[in-house]
Parts: sequence; C-alpha cells; structure tokens
Amino acid sequence: MSSFKPAAWPRTLRSQGWFGGTSKDNIYHRSWMKNQGLPADLFDGRPVIGICNTWSQLTPCNAHLRDLAERVKHGIYEAGGLPLEFPVFSPGESTLRPTAMMFRNLCAMDVEEALRGTPLDGVVLMVGCDKTTPALLMGASSVDIPAIVVTGGPMLNGKWRGQDIGSGTSLWQLSEDRKAGKISTEDFLDAEMAMSRSPGSCNTMGTASSMASMAEALGMALSGNAAIPAVDSRRRVMAHLTGRRIVQMVKDDLKPSDVMTKDAFENAIRVNGAIGGSTNAVIHLLAIAGRLGVDLTLDDWDRLGRDIPTIVNLQPSGKYLMEEFFYAGGLPVVIKALAESGQIHKDAITVSGETMWDQVAEVRNWNDDVILPFEKALTQHGGIAVVKGNLAPNGAVLKPSAASEHLMTHRGRAVVFEDIDDYKAKINDESLDIDENCIMVLKNCGPKGYPGMAEVGNMGLPPKVLRKGITDMVRISDARMSGTAYGTVVLHTSPEAAAGGPLAIVQNGDMIELDVPNRRLHLDVPDDEIASRLAAWETIVPVPASGYASLYYSHVIGADKGADFDFLLGGRGKEIPKDSH
Repeated sequence: MSSFKPAAWPRTLRSQGWFGGTSKDNIYHRSWMKNQGLPADLFDGRPVIGICNTWSQLTPCNAHLRDLAERVKHGIYEAGGLPLEFPVFSPGESTLRPTAMMFRNLCAMDVEEALRGTPLDGVVLMVGCDKTTPALLMGASSVDIPAIVVTGGPMLNGKWRGQDIGSGTSLWQLSEDRKAGKISTEDFLDAEMAMSRSPGSCNTMGTASSMASMAEALGMALSGNAAIPAVDSRRRVMAHLTGRRIVQMVKDDLKPSDVMTKDAFENAIRVNGAIGGSTNAVIHLLAIAGRLGVDLTLDDWDRLGRDIPTIVNLQPSGKYLMEEFFYAGGLPVVIKALAESGQIHKDAITVSGETMWDQVAEVRNWNDDVILPFEKALTQHGGIAVVKGNLAPNGAVLKPSAASEHLMTHRGRAVVFEDIDDYKAKINDESLDIDENCIMVLKNCGPKGYPGMAEVGNMGLPPKVLRKGITDMVRISDARMSGTAYGTVVLHTSPEAAAGGPLAIVQNGDMIELDVPNRRLHLDVPDDEIASRLAAWETIVPVPASGYASLYYSHVIGADKGADFDFLLGGRGKEIPKDSH
C-alpha cells in the first residue's frame, strides 16, 4: 500500500506567514488584498489556493481557460478555501517563434517564483497546449506545495468531406498530398477551415493529449481528466471537482513529491507506450523528474516501454481521435488494462488520495476498436525506442507505433542538411541526389542548435520521392517532432550537433545503419575518421536574439537529460521568503 499518511488538521498554513496575526506586516498584506472586496474572515486560516492560469489568446489551445478557472473557483469556495487566480507566461506551440520548447523553462521559472514568493498553500495548474503542462508541473515540483492539474481538453473532431480529420496529423498528410499533386491548394485551404472547429488542444494523440495523459498517469490529475473534450460540460465538472479537491490536499499536505515518485514515473512511461504517446513526453518527464530529484533516465524509457503494446487506436498511430477515446472510457480504461496485466504500480498514490488501482478498478471499455485488447494491439512493442551507438552515444528516440515496419532495420546513404534553412533551400530541388533508400540527416536543431529544439525532425520528403508513392523514409536529427506527426523518425540525437556530438560531422554519402530491434544507430565510418572530423569541428555560437535566449543557450542541458536549465535541477522546497516590510 501507499506510504503516504495525511497530515493532522488543523495546523498553521504557509499563507499565515503573510496573513496571520496583527503585526504591521500582517496588516500590510491583508489590507491590500481587501481592496478586491474580500471579507476579513477569508484570511482566518483557511487554505489559500492559487489558480495558476496559462490562459492566453496567443495560445489558442488555452484560450478557453478563463471559463474553466471560474469553475475551479466555485469548487475551492465550496470546500472552504480562498481562490486567487494569477497568470503565468503561456508558451503556445502554434504561434510562438522560434519554438515554444525554448520557453518551457521560462514558463516553469515564472511558475516557481510565483508560487515561492506569494501566500499560497496549494495550487491548481491550468494547462492545455503541450509545453504548458510540463512547465507548470516543473515549477510546482520545485516549490513542492500541494498541486493538482486540470487540462483544457481536446477540441472536437475535424470534419471534412465526409471524414474525420485530426489537428496536426491531417495537416502533415494533406501537405504531403499537395506536394505529390494528389490535392490542390484550394482543397488544402478548404480542409483548413474544418480542422480546428472548437476550443481545445489537438484532438489527436499529439503532445498536448499525451501530456494530459501523463499528468493523469503520474497521479497529478483526477481520474478521467485527460480525454474530456474542451466543450463537453463534463470538462467544467472536472474543473469544479478539482477546485474542491485541492483544498483537502492542502489539509492533508499531499505534495507533488508524495505523488510523483519513481513508481509514478514508471507508470507514466508504460501508459505512454499503450496510448502511442508523443516522443516529447520523454523530454518533459525527464525534466519533471529532474526537478524532484527522481532518478529517471532514457534507459528507463526503453526498459519500461519496450514490451508495452500500443492499444489506443488514435492518430497518428491509428485512426480515431480524442472524442472517440473519451467515449470509449478514456485513460482509466488503459490504466486498468495495464494494471491487470501487471504493468502498473497499483499502489501509487494519486491527488485524489486514492491509489491508482482504486480509481480504475470498476471502469469499462465501451469501444474495443478504439481501446484495443492486447492481442489486437497496433503494435506489440510500442513505447519509445531508445537507440544508441557511435552516432548517438547518449541516445536518440523513435516512436515505433508511428513508424514503418520495413524501415525499422535499414541501411542507407546519408543526405545531409546542415540546419533547417539548408533543408528548406534544397528539399524541393529536383536535382537533389536522393531516393527513398537514403537517410535524411538534419543537424543543428537541438536545444542549443536551433536554439530551442524545434519540431522539425519529421522532415517532409522530397517531391520527386513522394510522386513515386513513397510516404516514409528514415530521418535522423537532434530536433523534436510534433506529437501529431508520424514516420520512421529518429529524434533527440544526443549529444546534439551544436554541442559537438557525432551528428555534427556526418557527411553526404556516409552510410548509416538503423537497427531498432537491437537498439542501434551506427555511422559506418572508421573510428579514426570520426575522431579526425570531430577534432576539426568548430562550434558556431549563435548571436542571442534576447536576454532569455542568452540564458537559455548558456544553461540548457541535453535532451537526454530533459533540456532543463542546469541550475534548476533538484527540489528546492517551499520555504517562505523573508518579508521586506
């Protein structure tokens, strides 16, 4: 059974360091709060709950979170707490350049300092677009006050010409179809109008849905939270119940470090394999674990996910979308299936106060074509494959459920792009010396190289290959790819090219061997030649576009460690800063 024991109640809360007593400082803090029309008895020792909101109209996936925050407030008031909403930086993947990933750490720092420096006893983390979920979990983990996640939920299915189309996945497919001459630009523009027809995040099993599932699998969200569509009334109910629950969590002193144990991370890794989750989850869970001081590595991802069947039949690995996943029973059904097969730590505590098993024991699967039985899995070896070798000494990742089986073992000639601009300049050139047997290699798109590690790893194929009817080739880079993307794409190659990893010295014509079953990625060049090329390699230090970009470049660690900042690793606790008044 779980070792967590609720704290005795009542006790002195953290917020009373600001609001409790009759000193000048206490009166200072209370009196300014009262200009919002708050009655005096709200400061009498009841839990003060922050609502950390990533609402932003520049983050379209999160643009409806203002309404959900009001539902959270209702629940907090009902349970006897005082809700105080505050904004934090909102990195939106669809609008923010050069990439939202560059600003995940900035958002996490914003969250940490807001929690550390203000009179909060607990916090509800309002998230949606994919980087906001790990960022808020990272920041809350560093402070370690009671915290719970409520996500904005996925948008409704796209509808176009009699078929369901998924956000992201269908975009990549239709873009390739246009390049191959299968559809016109007018068709593409018509499909655009049908892709995003309601509030919410991606309706595929992209990174947003994957990270919502990871929050639930870690035990940091109420059971069933991940899949409820954004516009379904049950999403508002979930927000309301989350508000109620956080007040009791404060009374019990149930903290992120109590919930997100090594067992919880192991559960999440296995769940990610079963849902066909995003490769981005690898980086984000490593970063969250790093904030807590939990020993989690790439090897854990491979060890735990290697034999997990992918049973959620959603795009990009399968055919359905998040609406159908919710109607089938959502993530609790997946967790139950894994638990019954011995793949889940059943006694892991969750923010509900119950164990993981207690929450899912009675759920049912209402559509076994959406959530498949193990014997009919999309792939029996899902999860995230971690390949290593002289091209990726620290590892690289691949998503088997979204890859082509015939390319999982492949030897090909490298066609090299020095950076994303080089790729864009060459890929449509009919004279480019490339065919479907080649391996496309993209450099300088990792954490330091882009900088920010953009989602450019799923390079579109050259038109002359697409016209042959070829839809996939092996692609290797130090970049990321969208969780909505697909293909035999090797990502996060570490060390990255900009840090002097072997990827930096790959040349056109080099032979590369990918052997996913044996977890091998090999540059077929003699060791002495590799050493000679590395000795001659010179780094190109980018000119930072901003102060934060300079901080990022100087302190970001490798993707194999979570791409966090080196000075933010390890929990630093909830100590109350000194009062300056």
